[in-house]
Amino acid sequence: MTTDVLAMVLAGGEGKRLMPLTADRAKPAVPFGGTYRMIDFVLSNLVNGGYLKLVVLTQYKSHSLDRHISKTWRLSTLLGNYVTPVPAQQRVGPRWFAGSADAIHQSLNLVDDEMPRYVVVFGADNIYRMDPQQMLDQHIASGAGVTVAGIRQPLSMADQFGVIEVGADGKQISAFREKPKDTKGLPDAPHEIFASMGNYIFTTSVLVDAVNRDAEDKNSKHDMGGNIVPMLVESNEAHVYDFRDNDVPGQRESERGYWRDVGTLDSYYEAHLDLISAEPEFSLYNAQWPIYSNQESWPPARVQGAGGKAGTAVESLLSSGSVISGAEVSRSVLSPGSHVRSGAKIEASVLMQGVQVGANAVVRNAILDKNVVVPDGATVGVDLDRDRELYTVSDNGVVVIGKGQLVKG
Repeated sequence: MTTDVLAMVLAGGEGKRLMPLTADRAKPAVPFGGTYRMIDFVLSNLVNGGYLKLVVLTQYKSHSLDRHISKTWRLSTLLGNYVTPVPAQQRVGPRWFAGSADAIHQSLNLVDDEMPRYVVVFGADNIYRMDPQQMLDQHIASGAGVTVAGIRQPLSMADQFGVIEVGADGKQISAFREKPKDTKGLPDAPHEIFASMGNYIFTTSVLVDAVNRDAEDKNSKHDMGGNIVPMLVESNEAHVYDFRDNDVPGQRESERGYWRDVGTLDSYYEAHLDLISAEPEFSLYNAQWPIYSNQESWPPARVQGAGGKAGTAVESLLSSGSVISGAEVSRSVLSPGSHVRSGAKIEASVLMQGVQVGANAVVRNAILDKNVVVPDGATVGVDLDRDRELYTVSDNGVVVIGKGQLVKG
């Protein structure tokens, strides 16, 4: 069935809650896990699932995202396969995308070009593994117009999500509500709700009709979850896909249903911590369902003694080209080209590409963006009151320093 499918990835969000990491890059282009970009996770899921015609709808600060896609995601043109970024084309007037549904409406020429039977519409900035073919199989078998991926969450957290309410069969969507305070639990689990993952599969004719009708509604916010899905719920054409049922090759049972929306600095930070324990909640080492990215020609990672001190790294991910010289690194992620010098201590932190940490410096509970320089003896994350005056500090006390910034000594 994969030849009948066009995949559309929504990658146009501003990512305001991830500032300063999104100061000059799109949210899906934010680095993650040392050697990846956020968008690599959804593209890997789609490609691993056999979908090899993919368009990425972009908008804000898209240069680094476009560059990453063009350098990394090259499929066989001989076989008609492609991954291509598509900016707002202004085909319906001189304006940007007004929402995710409008992004698709302005890009319907891409659907016309391929004439697929089904359109997969996935978000670009979540961390997870998923076989989309299993969701498509259910969609086809059910005869639904749209199938929405749902992840089970505690009923007590309903007011934090877009909630999918279902009928007695547990499949047909009876309501789609944004952060409700009075929802009920699932028929088979009264203490749980379905939270929308922002992943949809449409029968093409249903999608085209829905976004065209939505475009004519001047009161619409032109949002997939807020407008298109409720429209199809009203016509009894919407079903839910239970993400818990998704079986990913090579995945440990403890990873089943892992999905993280990394839309805030704290959730982005916590998702990194999920990677680094002895039995990580989400493992990057699944050879049967790899996460692809552009692995540049860096030398191997190196841990060495310096200044009479041994270099150590415990429960950490060390990317190629990273160097630990007589320093202590624990529960951290070091990206390519990062260098930690003698006597420095890095604790529970994320160091992006090219970060330089000087001798005897301390970095604790922090995210340092590309090419940040921490001088000898400086501290980050030790005195939060001071750090709040100088840098961004999240609600949970994670210190975030923007790209290329020189840390105060």
